[in-house]
Amino acid sequence: MNRKDFWFDLPDELIAQAPIDRRDRSRLLCLDRNSGVIRHQYFYQLPDVLREGDCLVMNDSRVLPARLFGKRETGGAVELLLLRDLGDKTWECLVRPGRRIKTGAILIFGENELSAEVVGSANGGNRFVKFNCNESFAIVLERLGKMPLPHYIHQELEDAERYQTVYSRVSGSAAAPTAGLHFTDELLQRLEARGIGLCFITLHVGLGTFRPVRAELVEEHEMHSEHFDISKEAADAINRTKTAGGRVIAVGTTSCRALESCEVMPQSGFTDIFIYPGYEFKCIDGLVTNFHLPESTLIMLVSALAGRERILQAYEEAIRDRYRFYSFGDAMLIL
Repeated sequence: MNRKDFWFDLPDELIAQAPIDRRDRSRLLCLDRNSGVIRHQYFYQLPDVLREGDCLVMNDSRVLPARLFGKRETGGAVELLLLRDLGDKTWECLVRPGRRIKTGAILIFGENELSAEVVGSANGGNRFVKFNCNESFAIVLERLGKMPLPHYIHQELEDAERYQTVYSRVSGSAAAPTAGLHFTDELLQRLEARGIGLCFITLHVGLGTFRPVRAELVEEHEMHSEHFDISKEAADAINRTKTAGGRVIAVGTTSCRALESCEVMPQSGFTDIFIYPGYEFKCIDGLVTNFHLPESTLIMLVSALAGRERILQAYEEAIRDRYRFYSFGDAMLIL
């Protein structure tokens, strides 16, 4: 398959720049992956669309305020984006300006509340950075860090919690599992009241989720790796659903990738699974997801589930109907 097979034209004005007032008032395009039939609904109607005995699997990872703005000890501005926690206050970071930040450089943030030393270089030009502070690093990061919004969002976010799911609880992501942004506490209660199961797994989203596919042949793309954890409690809920004949519906491509990485659950570790057409799904029966970038690994994943032609046709209809796209946009349910 060629990368260009997953291209579509999207008007810039359909890229959502801010969340809507009510999370669950986003639109919901429902696609039957067998027939190709499309229905247009709203996200708050999800309990009426699903069936008793279905189970939604949600990613409870929480986005870190992972952007830090500071200066070099020798002068000059610097920006860090925390990517991966290596332990002992050491992180793999994206650093700007990268060429000027060498191993041994000392960086200062805030009013000398936080300092850091570049202790090595990583693949792709990233740096290993060791932080130093007198109080908890997590507390300092909450105070000094900024939310790492995707590159296609150009507005500042007034309320940082709108880039977190209402059920987020395990810090570690560099980007939000955005399919979950549509849920409210009230909607979760309504789903449970209808006999729809809710279970939570963790996959810490890396910036690789936005990495473009540069290889002309899809199969030659090298996928990024992300850490996941599926607990025994979650595994038991998923297995009970399967045994009872219910459908396991992943909320987001991150939940999907975690579930499809496991031959046996419970399990934790790293996954670099790349799902594209031809892949045979082992676990999930459906997917709640947002609308994705052209030629991205994410549109390839949803194309594997529903078929490339049906996905592109659904996207064409969503564009005609003025759906909102990407992280703060509307949602899609594939069953």
